[in-house]
Amino acid sequence: MSEQKIPSVSTTSQNKLESRSVKGMGTVITLTVYCKEPKAILGWLEKKLKEYEQRFSANDDHSELMAINRAAGQTAVKVHPELFELIQIGKEQSIAAPDLLNIAIGPLIQTWRIGFQDAHVPSKEQITRALSLIDPLAIELNAAQQSVFLRKKGMRIDLGALAKGYIADCLVSELKRKQVKAGLINLGGNVVVFGPCPLHADGLWKIGIRDPKGKREECLTILNCSEGSVVTSGIYERVLTLAGHRYTHIFDSRTGYPVETDIDSLTIVTKQSLMGEIWTTRLFGYRAEKIQQIMQQKNLEGVIVKQNGQVWLSSGAKCAQSAIN
Repeated sequence: MSEQKIPSVSTTSQNKLESRSVKGMGTVITLTVYCKEPKAILGWLEKKLKEYEQRFSANDDHSELMAINRAAGQTAVKVHPELFELIQIGKEQSIAAPDLLNIAIGPLIQTWRIGFQDAHVPSKEQITRALSLIDPLAIELNAAQQSVFLRKKGMRIDLGALAKGYIADCLVSELKRKQVKAGLINLGGNVVVFGPCPLHADGLWKIGIRDPKGKREECLTILNCSEGSVVTSGIYERVLTLAGHRYTHIFDSRTGYPVETDIDSLTIVTKQSLMGEIWTTRLFGYRAEKIQQIMQQKNLEGVIVKQNGQVWLSSGAKCAQSAIN
C-alpha cells in the first residue's frame, strides 16, 4: 500500500500541510498533518511513535511487552493501561475467532524468524514445541491490578497483527483533540486519514493499493478516502526461500507452518484501523473465494489481489476506486 507523495504547502494563512518520513516499527512511516503548527505536531507524533514502539514491540528485549514474555511461567507483570487494553482485546479476538488471529503465536514466529537475518526452517520437533505454547486461554489478565501473567514458561505474546491499528486509532483521536484539521498516518501496510484533504477539490485522500508483483511505489488501483483506515496484509515482502521453496511470514498457528492461500494481498477498509487489522489477520490464509464470501456476509469493504494477478474489489471499494494517472 502507498499514498501519493504530499509536498509541504501553505493553503491558508493559518493552516499548513506538512509531511515527514521517519523509520520505525520495521518500516518507513509517513506522517502528514494540516494545522497551524505542523512542525510541532509532527515532532509530537515522532515522540509518541517511539513510545508506542517501546511499549508494544515483540522484537525489542527492553520493551514493555517483552517484560511480560520474559516473566512467562513465573510472575504477573503490571503494565501500562494501553498495553493491558490491547492484550485484552487480542485475547478476546483470539478466543472468539475460529481462524488465524492468535496473539499467543509468539513462540512460532520466533522459531522461524522470517524477516530476520537468522531466518530458517525449523525441525518438526521445534514446531511441535512452539505449538504446545500457543494458548490464548493461558493469558491471565487482572483488570484491578492491570497485570498480565502467561501461565506457561516459554509463552510469548506477539501483538504485531494488531498494534499498528491500535496505535493509529490512538494517534488520530489525540490529533483531533489537538484540533488538527486533517491528516494522514502511514505505518506501513496501515494508512489512516481524517479531515478533508486540502490538496484536492473533493477533499478526498488518494490511497494506492500496491501491486504485489511490482515495485514498492507501483499501484494496481487507487481508493478515494474521506475518513477511515486502509489496512493491507500481504506475503510479498518478508519471505524465506530455501531449496526452491518459498516460506512467507504469515503463519497458521494450527499447523505451525506459513499459511497456504491463493492470494498475495488483502486490503480491508474500515472506520477504525484496529478493526481493519483484526479482519485482515482473521481472513488472510483462506482462499480468495471464501474471503469474498465472508466479506460480503460481514459487509466489509476492501480489495483482494490473487497470486494469478486477478483483482477483486467489494462494491464499496469499486465506488471509491479512481484511475491511476
